[in-house]
Amino acid sequence: MDVIQLLALGMFLLLVAFTGKVYAASNPIRSYSPVKLIARVAIFGAMSAILYLVPIFKLKLPFFPSFLELHFDEVPAFIAGFAYGPVTGILVIVIKTAMKFLIYGVPETLGVGELTDLILSSVYVLIACMIYKKKRNLKGVAIGFAIATAVQVFVAMVLNVYVMIPFYANVMGYPLPALLSMMQKAVPAITDTGWSYAFFAVLPFNLLKDAIVIILTFLLYRSLHVFLRFEGKGKKKRL
Repeated sequence: MDVIQLLALGMFLLLVAFTGKVYAASNPIRSYSPVKLIARVAIFGAMSAILYLVPIFKLKLPFFPSFLELHFDEVPAFIAGFAYGPVTGILVIVIKTAMKFLIYGVPETLGVGELTDLILSSVYVLIACMIYKKKRNLKGVAIGFAIATAVQVFVAMVLNVYVMIPFYANVMGYPLPALLSMMQKAVPAITDTGWSYAFFAVLPFNLLKDAIVIILTFLLYRSLHVFLRFEGKGKKKRL
């Protein structure tokens, strides 16, 4: 490992320790087990990392710019978050991102794309899982996903317009005309690299991705929630 990878590993371990304390503080002592937390995060984090890193699980669609890829690494994070709480879901997202940095190192783009994915996935998973934690039924799932999707799509548009595109143009040296040409090959309606790109590419792309993630999460969680939870007798059936 080089120095950057060691620093990334150190920061990651500190974040895990801090999050573990938050998790412990938000749960009754009798129900908190650091071993269970680590095991759950490790299992679902590995699943999420595979979906994030293995090329076969990534999709490019001809009607979106080629640099927008569909990947479904949020599904394991949602399943973990619904079953064990929002903190577990967020840790799964962190594990996934950290594993990419540790395996491949910091890319030439300084990890801006990966950090953007981390922010968007965290917003998406955190909001939906927090709402479901308060309202554990189908209505809670629907409300959680609706609000989380709306917020995540808005944040994605803002980050693309004010962070991603300016970064690639000003820091990485990609000419805006070249970026615009790449966008227009997939979506002719795009007229600039700002809000036109956001509305005609980022918005529909994220809505499509989120819809697929919601469907996959719902189908898988409905099948697995009995095995994932450790509920006592007499508790109200959820989801």
